[in-house]
Amino acid sequence: MLSSTNAITPNGYLRFRDFLQKVCGISLSDNKQYLVASRLGKILERENFNKIEQLVDVLERAGNAKLKEEVINAMTTNETLWFRDSHPFKILKEKILPEMTKSPLKIWSAASSTGQEPYSISMVIEEFKASRPGVLRPGEKIIATDICTNILQHAKQGEYDSLAIARGLGDDMQRKYFDKINNTTWKVKPSLSVRIDFRYLNLIDSFSGLGKFDVIFCRNVLIYFTADLKLDILKRMHAALNPGGYLFLGGSEALSGLSDLFEIVQCHPGIVYRAK
Repeated sequence: MLSSTNAITPNGYLRFRDFLQKVCGISLSDNKQYLVASRLGKILERENFNKIEQLVDVLERAGNAKLKEEVINAMTTNETLWFRDSHPFKILKEKILPEMTKSPLKIWSAASSTGQEPYSISMVIEEFKASRPGVLRPGEKIIATDICTNILQHAKQGEYDSLAIARGLGDDMQRKYFDKINNTTWKVKPSLSVRIDFRYLNLIDSFSGLGKFDVIFCRNVLIYFTADLKLDILKRMHAALNPGGYLFLGGSEALSGLSDLFEIVQCHPGIVYRAK
């Protein structure tokens, strides 16, 4: 049997790292050979590639879109849970939603993974509307995007096993917003999914076609990009926000060098960035 670890030669790793950064912006550090071996081992074995250079050779040729998609899917990190970090969702409900009274709310969940973030946002909207009826204009919309096609399909289905459901979701919210399909599977209720539009999107590509947003969630994804690409994405996200719109980043992420575009709003606890 092929050893995928031995297949990741120093030169091959450098070539694959350059390829991955070029096609989807993910920047691997110098010591991620084992990660690449573990993620791509089955593909290398199936394709009878002894070295990763052979895989890169095929990926760089035209006409291999399916294999390229499979490799990107394998290399994409999709760690998530319901109401991750909690503060952004509290800020959304208590500070931002009360301000959104002039036009139908539009939110973008970038790098939405298996759907927990956009569905959590939808739950917050439901809870807010129940507590303050008539404040939001009808027709709110959540655009949820990701680069990983199989993960997007999972998110669209809105079905989760008991383990996934339990990660960050209380029993009361589970009963309120999910239907039990069988002993191990729960499905999101239509009242949540109706306002969510799942779409494929590579953040290194243009997203001007998505339109303008009141709020953007771009959390725990920019850490995988180079500093220059991160800056480029943030500038384009600013352009995608309505004046005074809000941007949420991950807990370990921060804006730097963009004080002319965003101001920090301290919410105690948590922060959010408001577009100037």
